[in-house]
Amino acid sequence: MLLPDAPQPQTPICSAKGCRAEAVWVLVWNNPKLHTPDRRKTWLACDEHREHLSQFLGVRGFLKEVTAFAEWTPAED
Repeated sequence: MLLPDAPQPQTPICSAKGCRAEAVWVLVWNNPKLHTPDRRKTWLACDEHREHLSQFLGVRGFLKEVTAFAEWTPAED
């Protein structure tokens, strides 16, 4: 997860537990029980964990979009 006020690593790292691979995907999600409809959270994923993390968010109805990290622009608050 990217925190807006935290220093960002030089190389984005996959959000999967224990994974230290470079992230190449951004999974944008929202938990409607906790967040307002316009709130967006992010997880980063390497190629190996993209599908697993997408399925985890998808079955819960949280996943909004998957974007290549190189093409992703963080939303302005």
